Amino acid sequence: MKAPSKKKPSKKNPQAAGLRRRLRLWARLSSGALLLAWLALSIVGDFYVHHPADWLAARRCALTAPLEYFGDRAAFFTDALGWTGRDAVNTPDDPPPAGMVTFAGDPVRTGAPAPADLVVLDRGDFRIGWSPSLRRPVWAAYHVPRDAPHVAGRRPGFQKDRSVASSPAPRDYERSGYDRGHMVPNHAIATRFGPDAQRRTFQMTNIAPQRPALNRGPWREMEQRIADLWTAKYGEIWVIVGTVPPAHAAQRRKLGKSAIDVPEKYYMVIASQTEDSVRVLAVLMDQTAGRWDFPSRCIVSVDEIERLTGLDFFPNMQKSLQTSLEADVPTRLWPIRALDLLKLILVRLG
Repeated sequence: MKAPSKKKPSKKNPQAAGLRRRLRLWARLSSGALLLAWLALSIVGDFYVHHPADWLAARRCALTAPLEYFGDRAAFFTDALGWTGRDAVNTPDDPPPAGMVTFAGDPVRTGAPAPADLVVLDRGDFRIGWSPSLRRPVWAAYHVPRDAPHVAGRRPGFQKDRSVASSPAPRDYERSGYDRGHMVPNHAIATRFGPDAQRRTFQMTNIAPQRPALNRGPWREMEQRIADLWTAKYGEIWVIVGTVPPAHAAQRRKLGKSAIDVPEKYYMVIASQTEDSVRVLAVLMDQTAGRWDFPSRCIVSVDEIERLTGLDFFPNMQKSLQTSLEADVPTRLWPIRALDLLKLILVRLG
């Protein structure tokens, strides 16, 4: 019987071993360098993106693009936790308007481009500034209490508003390239006021043409921040949403057989008040917004939205307080509770 052969001891190749050591060292150094670069871009970018929008626009180029990219993502977390940025906050003279649909009154028309045929539709839990000539809302106001005693049921179908002669039909949006965009959101109203109020949000007098990426992206994110995150931290929230037409009449588009006017931009004006503070936030979003755009890049002053819309917001607010809050431009979206950070990430991911 043949004896098993003994394995010859392998001869180590000192050159190969040295090469492997150098490769491992290079990999560790590269990983460390990438991590340091990521941290540096995130920290510097976080500081950079908190500058005013016009300042950023004037400096936008290929060299600043990485700062904006990493800064937006870092600020998403640091702003949410209240570590960076600032809000437009002041001390109120009057108690909070608890239970009221609008905060310091309905928007008031001051001139063009707000249409002269504005009529207010009172829907109980929300209000709509409707234009028969445009066949869509110009503004809508709603409030979101902290408590959500209802569960949002199955989404109702869209319906023509039989109480308004100029209401479009749902089919006017078919194959148009636009979503039927809720002005007053389904979720916030359904969870606070129940199924009857939810059905009213699906009437076509609460609908305006929105590009899908805007409607399902940054606009939806803002709606969910308000309903699910900010009410948990600040209590009752008041919101006015609305539309901005193109600057020139020749750029206006009409949709469907009802000739629904298509806005160029959408805005939200948001307010919250406790006994000792009132805060205001305004965002302005273009129809061309991307699905993953950050709403924090859309912050403007209330004064800017008033200039673009021909409307006066918070007309019943004490004048000096109104002037101060409306001129201020916050540098972040409102912070949330730290325990809601995972919820915010899920909201962002859709």
